[in-house]
Amino acid sequence: MIFISNTLSLEDHEVDISAIRSQGAGGQNVNKVSSAIHLRFDINASSLSDFQKQLLLESKDSRITKEGVLVIKAQQFRTQEKNKIDAFERLQQFIVAATYISKTRRPTKPSKNARRKRADQKTQRGMTKSLRGKVDF
Repeated sequence: MIFISNTLSLEDHEVDISAIRSQGAGGQNVNKVSSAIHLRFDINASSLSDFQKQLLLESKDSRITKEGVLVIKAQQFRTQEKNKIDAFERLQQFIVAATYISKTRRPTKPSKNARRKRADQKTQRGMTKSLRGKVDF
């Protein structure tokens, strides 16, 4: 069971994990050990609700293929276990970010008292400035 949030979780069989060889520098060990993780998550075949699936598929992420499969490649760490944890964390972050619905903004207006105070302050400030003029004797 993969826990995404308090109300959302995925079954283990919904995520396909395979170990592959990492790219880049690493000496002789990089050619022998498959420490990178390729995580594939089929959004359409998942147990998420239709609304959540739609939100995930509509997100403008280059890791989603045309077939609706999210592909995450984790190769930051030297061990397979750490890369697997990293891949699951990135999957969790992606799903939480894509399914988050922000609150709609309700415009507010200042109260009558606040408007009156502002007008009084402007009047007072104007009086102060007008008194700074030249003095005639």
